[in-house]
Amino acid sequence: MLKGKVAIVTGSTSGIGLGIARALAGAGADIVMNGFGDAGEIEKLRAGIESEFKVRAIYIGADMSKPAEIEKLAKEATARMGRIDIVVNNAGIQHVAPIQHFPPEKWDAVIAINLSSAFHLVRHTLPQMLDRNWGRIINIASAHGLVASVDKVAYVAAKHGLVGLTKVVALETARTGVTCNAICPGWVLTPLVQKQIDARAEREGIPVEKAKLDLLGEKQPSLEFVTPEQLGGLAVFLCSPAADQIRGQAIAADGGWTAQ
Repeated sequence: MLKGKVAIVTGSTSGIGLGIARALAGAGADIVMNGFGDAGEIEKLRAGIESEFKVRAIYIGADMSKPAEIEKLAKEATARMGRIDIVVNNAGIQHVAPIQHFPPEKWDAVIAINLSSAFHLVRHTLPQMLDRNWGRIINIASAHGLVASVDKVAYVAAKHGLVGLTKVVALETARTGVTCNAICPGWVLTPLVQKQIDARAEREGIPVEKAKLDLLGEKQPSLEFVTPEQLGGLAVFLCSPAADQIRGQAIAADGGWTAQ
C-alpha cells in the first residue's frame, strides 16, 4: 500500500516509534529512523528493517530538542531518500513532579521534545507534501493529550498542545491530499513506563507484577497494555485511502482510559 512512500518516524529506536516504523515498513514504506541509543544496536535495527521488509531504511540521529538539527533532519532525509511523504512525530520524554517542585529546565526540555519538535518538523516537510498533494502527518500524543494526571504538568501540557497543533494543521490542509491526525495511546509497556513500574515496586516494596497491575488499574480498564504493534497498525490505517477524510482527530487507543 505504501510502496514508494518515505516515512520519517522520530524516536523510532525503541518502543512505540520502533513499532510504528516496522508497521509502515511492512506496508512498503521506506523508513527514516531517528532516536537515541547504542550505535551498534541502532544499526542492527536499521539493517533488520531493510532485510525483513525489503525496503530502504536510514538513520539520522538529530536531537529533537534543537530546531537547527530538526531542519537538518528534514533536509538530509529528503536529499538521501528523494522525498518525505509521511511524518510521525513520536519523540518524547517525561519528568514527574508536583508543579511547585518541577524544575524549569525539565519543563523546557519536555515542551521542546514533546511539542515544539513536531511544529518544526511539520514546518519543514509539509511544503513538499502539498506540492505532491499527498501526505500523512501523525502526531503521537497520549491519553494525557485528552485528560490530565497529577505530577505531569509539562507532559500533559505538551500533549494537549500536540492535539491542538494537530487540529490546526488538519484545518489548514483540509482541501488538500494531506491529512493530520493524532494517536492518543494509554499505557504502553515501553522502557519509559517500565522504569515507572520498577520505581513503584521498589518504593512500595511490592513485586513488579503487582506494581504493573496497580498502575493499569488506576487508569486503564482493560488491565492490558496497548502494544506498539497495535499503534503501528493504526498508523498504517491512517495512511490508507480509507482514512482520507479522517482529519484533525485525536484517536484514543487506551483500553478505555478516556471513556471513564
